[in-house]
Amino acid sequence: MSKYDVAAYIWPAYTPDEPRTRMFWPEGMGEWQSVKNSVRKYEGHSWPRKPLWGYVNEADPYVMEMEIEAAVDHGINTFIYDWYWYDGRPFLENCLNDGFLKAKNKDKMKFFLMWANHDANSLWDIRLSRGQDNVIWRGAVDRAEFERICRRIIGAYFKLPNYYCIDGKPVFMIYDLSNLVTGLGGYDKTAEALGWFEEEARRAGLAGVYYMLTMWSENAMNYSGVDSHSSATGMEVCRKLGLKGMTHYQFVHFAEIDRDYEAVLKDVEAEWKRIEANYRIPYYPHVSVGWDNNPRYLDFRPGVMKGNTPEAVEKAFRMAKDYVDSHPEQAPLITVNSWNEWTETSYLEPDDLYGYGYLEAAGRVFGPQTEKKEKS
Repeated sequence: MSKYDVAAYIWPAYTPDEPRTRMFWPEGMGEWQSVKNSVRKYEGHSWPRKPLWGYVNEADPYVMEMEIEAAVDHGINTFIYDWYWYDGRPFLENCLNDGFLKAKNKDKMKFFLMWANHDANSLWDIRLSRGQDNVIWRGAVDRAEFERICRRIIGAYFKLPNYYCIDGKPVFMIYDLSNLVTGLGGYDKTAEALGWFEEEARRAGLAGVYYMLTMWSENAMNYSGVDSHSSATGMEVCRKLGLKGMTHYQFVHFAEIDRDYEAVLKDVEAEWKRIEANYRIPYYPHVSVGWDNNPRYLDFRPGVMKGNTPEAVEKAFRMAKDYVDSHPEQAPLITVNSWNEWTETSYLEPDDLYGYGYLEAAGRVFGPQTEKKEKS
């Protein structure tokens, strides 16, 4: 078994089975539409690209069985599913429910949820990419809706044997803390709601909930403005809300990425050190494969990471491995963006540019090990 819990985010939009996706991708193949129709935006641009596995339906258990085998063969042993709740019901959940959880080999991998509770606008619809101010669905929810969400998550996911836990508690990651606090009515009410969620999990026979924060640059400074009646540092908020760990979703959230990948890694290492100096809860190191979201836009979008070859990304994997090795007191978790964020050009899945290069880079660093830490 692996010594490391290497967890890749999954963007669950590569499926035709969620009817509401047709408003963004009318061809009926999910966001594969944007990948398939991508064009070169400038001389030397590395798009268009094609997936070696084809435009597969990732809500198909047979497809996911193949993907699970490819992941575990290269040291990726956990998936983090971006999980959505819009318009009073789940969105894009079928990728997890019908694909991964129905795969015959699903027990080879762990999984957990990241609640992507940001607002939904026209970002996913390339036809409207010249103006994205309109909000389709709000991500903030009130207490009553929060309780419905939590009961669903406990009943549908937390009790599954391959749900990823730390210290025996199912991990639940929150993407947009500001939206959570805004919807629930401030810090105090958010703390009460999260406390209720933990108690509800205990009543269901679980050890509680391991709340993980998705770090953004603003999270690392202060939270003034989230609550009109108070201002607090990030650490004070973590303590008040009972947040137990943190990681990132993407390098672009805190670093200038319109440059060479290895130059970005210097800023990444500095960010890890700064977080460790300012927070007293575990930070789990994060690796992003790259960044270029031009496939989502009609016009050229500045901000394209350069030099993110498999060899360069392997250096980031080794940085994360070294971080875990130097923090034996915490779970050996490393997060990776991502398994399949094709339209942000940050994915491990094989393509016609590097083949299996990114997966092979992960495999060289996190290949099968014999040791397993107890906290994972």
